[in-house]
Amino acid sequence: METGLIIIEEYCKNSRIESSFVSLLIKEGLINVQVADGHTYLYESQLAELDRFANLYYDLSVNVEGIDIIHNLLKKMENMEKELYILRKRLHVHDNLWEGID
Repeated sequence: METGLIIIEEYCKNSRIESSFVSLLIKEGLINVQVADGHTYLYESQLAELDRFANLYYDLSVNVEGIDIIHNLLKKMENMEKELYILRKRLHVHDNLWEGID
C-alpha cells in the first residue's frame, strides 16, 4: 500500500463507521478516493475531515446534505479569516509607513 493511503474497508472496520456513509460522502464529493488493485483508498490527509463528518452524522444526526453545507460554510470562513489576516498585515505595514513620516 502506498504511503498516505488507507483502504476504506479497514478504516471503516477500525473506526466503526459504516462504509455506506463513506460512500455517500464520496458521491457528494466531500472526500476524494483512489481506486487501485481492486481496493478503494482514502487519503490520509482527509482523515481529520472524515472524522468531523462522522461526528456530525452520528453524534448530531446531520444528514450528508447538511454536512456539505456546513463544510462549504467552514471553508468560506477559513478563506475569509485568511483574507482578514492578509488585510491586517497590509494595514499594519501601511500604519508603520505613516508613523515614519511624522
